Amino acid sequence: MGLCTRLLLPLLILAVAWTQELVDQLLFGGRWNLPLVPGGPAWGILTAPFSHGGFAHLVSNSLWFLPLSWLVLTRGLRPYLRVWAAVLVCSLPVWLLWHNASHGLSGVVYGLLGYLMAVGLVERRPWPILLSVFCIATYGGLLPALVPLLSPAGVSWIGHASGFGAGVLAAWFGAPVPRREQVSGSPRW
Repeated sequence: MGLCTRLLLPLLILAVAWTQELVDQLLFGGRWNLPLVPGGPAWGILTAPFSHGGFAHLVSNSLWFLPLSWLVLTRGLRPYLRVWAAVLVCSLPVWLLWHNASHGLSGVVYGLLGYLMAVGLVERRPWPILLSVFCIATYGGLLPALVPLLSPAGVSWIGHASGFGAGVLAAWFGAPVPRREQVSGSPRW
């Protein structure tokens, strides 16, 4: 997949979220949300990232989502898809344990951030380390929303924390496996 196509992917994802919000606001007066509801249908795991509590919520998530998506996509499509898959799987605790409905791209935003902050530590190569340091310096101010006491009221800190953890796991499981050095006379692994 070429760079141009990779840069368009986050815009296409946002187009889905913006279309959902426009339809919600124009036709349903803001009452057509597709959140992840505790004990509700499991399909909420798939719809929640595209559902928002109004345009302010969507604009805020969009402003973080685009640059973080593009930074992960500098590493390739596979890491990006790995983060998305991990975030969706790690939404299960939110679905099972959180007491309120949860929705928005912020879980994915924190997944992308977790990946970018962890990839340097996991891979220990110059480009990933620089990427991690850049993200810590630039986006580190988002980290208090992972802590219940520091997260604003009504914000799903558990969705943020599970997304961030998913991103860290995506970095961990996507790291290249180091080659074993072959010692003369030892068996080949």
